[in-house]
Amino acid sequence: MQRAPYPKRTHSCGELTPAHAGIHVTLTGWLLPERKVSKTMSFFPIKDSSGTTQLVLRKGHANAHLTALSELPVESIIAIEGEVLVRPELSRRNEGTGQIEVQVNNFTLLNPAHRNMPFIPSDNQTLVNEDLRARFRYLDLRRTALADNIRKRSQVSRIIRDTLHDDGFLEVETPLLLKSTPEGAREFLVPSRVGQSTAQHDGKQTPLFYALPQSPQQPKQLLICSGAVDKYFQIAKCFRDEDGRKDRQPEFTQIDLEMAFVSWGVDSNIFSSNTWRIGGHEVRTVIEKLVRRIWQKVEEITLPSSFRVITYNEAMARYGSDKPDTRIDLEIQDITPSLPIHARASFEDLGDILEAIILRPYENSSFLRASQECDYENEPNISHSVIADSNLLNWLCDNRSINLRLSSEEHALLNKTLGVSSGDTIWLSRRRKIPEGGSTALGRLRTRISELAHARGDYVPPTIPHFLWVTEFPLFTRADPDKEFLARGRWSSTHHPFTAPMWQDIEAMYAGRIDQVRGQHYDLVLNGIEIGGGSVRVHDAAMQEYIFSQVLQLSDAEKSSFDHLLHALKCGAPPHGGIALGFDRLMAILCRTSTIRDVIAFPKTGAGTDLLFRSPAAINEEVLYQYGVRPTRC
Repeated sequence: MQRAPYPKRTHSCGELTPAHAGIHVTLTGWLLPERKVSKTMSFFPIKDSSGTTQLVLRKGHANAHLTALSELPVESIIAIEGEVLVRPELSRRNEGTGQIEVQVNNFTLLNPAHRNMPFIPSDNQTLVNEDLRARFRYLDLRRTALADNIRKRSQVSRIIRDTLHDDGFLEVETPLLLKSTPEGAREFLVPSRVGQSTAQHDGKQTPLFYALPQSPQQPKQLLICSGAVDKYFQIAKCFRDEDGRKDRQPEFTQIDLEMAFVSWGVDSNIFSSNTWRIGGHEVRTVIEKLVRRIWQKVEEITLPSSFRVITYNEAMARYGSDKPDTRIDLEIQDITPSLPIHARASFEDLGDILEAIILRPYENSSFLRASQECDYENEPNISHSVIADSNLLNWLCDNRSINLRLSSEEHALLNKTLGVSSGDTIWLSRRRKIPEGGSTALGRLRTRISELAHARGDYVPPTIPHFLWVTEFPLFTRADPDKEFLARGRWSSTHHPFTAPMWQDIEAMYAGRIDQVRGQHYDLVLNGIEIGGGSVRVHDAAMQEYIFSQVLQLSDAEKSSFDHLLHALKCGAPPHGGIALGFDRLMAILCRTSTIRDVIAFPKTGAGTDLLFRSPAAINEEVLYQYGVRPTRC
């Protein structure tokens, strides 16, 4: 093993081309498995973060010292000296360094690899289980696929910064140690010894805690209120104590923006041809420009000058989701208006509707087999019928879950109106007319059918990305189980409590018709994945106070967390709004991976643990006592 100065690297393993032929180079990197051509010649790949170069080793009396290269463990770190050669014509490849090779003259072992490593990163034939790779993440990152993801993430980060700087945004860092506030998700708490001597409650010493931010929401609004910053951005670390999923992590990164003097309604001079009826046009313009530039530079795809816009109600009605994948050529339809008057009344009197997905053999052949095999037992509000000549005039009457009585004539008229014929498959679901939450039963079914059809190879989604803005969400909700632990039966904010109502619905809010109030909230969706969300903020202190007290019914203690924000709004706060894009999700899409863990250098597992650094971990009682924390005994 090398313990003295070694030759300086002249080139990386990914940069040599035929233009370098004939020159002597020094390469450093990881030695990959040998491929023997004959008794006197072998090929060895050498790899670093930039790529791989093929080494040629010619063995003989003059090169006896080079035979030791074959004895080294795979993944050992070496420095080689040699001459660049152009490969024989039949051996050339167009990618990477595939047109050259380096004939080795000398090598230095810098650090041998252990012969019994947990796994060999360069072994593309055997991918070990995810937990083992997470435990030895530093080895897993050596795999080309993950290394390429990290490199692409850096590239996109640079594009983001350059684009926003060019648009006049200032990058400002905000605090990571803040105070716990009732904004929605559970927070990570950090015990502190700061101020312990003065922290008392009912005469007893009280432990103090910081909270890690779920987002930089309050700091960025205060920056805009200050007037020091007109356009803010940050690639921000955020933290939420929630269950792990493939697209979520307890710590994650978002592209965070806030702008002063955003609009509060429709500007027909800018967007006259779509349904963007809320404020925040300026935010929309910035984000569309940013996303177009990323796709152009990274994917070499030219996106449209503006993205499609639909309202929350339309998204739920047509696709059954507030983040619909519009690539899927299946739509839901409300068939209630097509029912006979007596049947229609049975739904309308209860505030319900009857929805359907109709699959026709000549229109939806890609989804027919998946529809036949789709399991819907977990959706009790769904039923389905396969239409044949025998049930053509009674398929709805035979559906016990719908429980309607129609004559043969009424069935025939319904079939004509809906275009139903023998061979069709009809999925039915009854739901409330006013949608709530993030999906409907048929919306979830629509997604499952498409996923199953894709897995079977019957359906291939279009390669062109489908970007979509969803707007006009309900401002308040009682249908978000993730927020119920804080709401405890009260209204909670669909987005967050600082989102402004649509100006058309302000009167309804003050009149107490809370379920009718829409927010100036916008989500950006790509291929059925929400990649960002934002809103126009409340900049009127009296309105913000009303939302806190009268709508969300926060206690005095809960409201006190926002005293500084309310005061800032009273001190001349401009109209403002912003957005946050999920950087990890965005990168997962660009890197074509189903999990964000593949685009984060050191991610947590699906359960939120870190097998490499072995966190979270227990802390001994002596340390806990310093923070005023006493462990409970079970």
